[in-house]
Amino acid sequence: MTATTDNTQAVTPAAAAPARRNEKVGNVVSTKMSKTIVVEVEMRKAHPKYKRIVKSNKKFYAHDEQNSARVGDVVRIRESRPLSKLKRWALEEIVRRSSLNQMEDAAPKAV
Repeated sequence: MTATTDNTQAVTPAAAAPARRNEKVGNVVSTKMSKTIVVEVEMRKAHPKYKRIVKSNKKFYAHDEQNSARVGDVVRIRESRPLSKLKRWALEEIVRRSSLNQMEDAAPKAV
């Protein structure tokens, strides 16, 4: 092995790319809080003994800065630093808008 004369350092793959954060896709079930949505993610897993697919649901609190998500939307959330007691996720993108929300926007509101 020979020493190099220039002062370049080898870039490790971990330093080149940021750490991959966990992402989940689920349905928005509540938008009643300010800048917070509740996303329900359905997880399907084979039972260890019986090998039958078992569904389980889990709710995640996610930060929605613009309050853009609505109930029924399918969204992608990404793991983030703790933002409050329960919020550890942030809204990444809205995958699909709910058709129910589109009908409510089109109908004029009666006062």
